[in-house]
Formats: sequence, C-alpha cells, structure tokens
Amino acid sequence: MEDADVLQHIERLVGEEDALYAHAADGHGMDGEQQRRLGEVQVHLDQCWDLLRQRQARREYGLDPDEAAQRSAGTVEGYTG
Repeated sequence: MEDADVLQHIERLVGEEDALYAHAADGHGMDGEQQRRLGEVQVHLDQCWDLLRQRQARREYGLDPDEAAQRSAGTVEGYTG
C-alpha cells in the first residue's frame, strides 16, 4: 500500500466519522450500533496514521517503506507517549 492509498483510506474514515458526529449533532443522538461503529472507525484511523508514520520513518532512515505493517488495535491504542 502506498502513502497515497493510506491517505485516501484516512479521508474515507474521517468522512464516516464526521457523518456519525453530524447525525448525532442533528438531535438524533447515536444508537449502540453507531457508537460501536464510531469506536471502530477511530481505532482504524489510529492504525492508519501509525502505518503512515511507520512508512515515513522507514523512508527517512533509508529502509523500505513497503515493509511497514499495520499494527494491532491493542498495540496502537496502548501507546502511552
């Protein structure tokens, strides 16, 4: 996956996240399924940003960016600083 592909995926996820928030802001709130999906989208966004940062770091240090891999949700969500 190229950087542009990751960025396009991020844009789609942000669009979905925005749509969920807009629906809730229109006075509809969020049902359990929408809250679950919002959480999934947010985790997947974190994973995509992490993958993009990995690719950029590998490139910066002369390594193959294509060897970067998406990390698990537990790994990405467990970052502490």
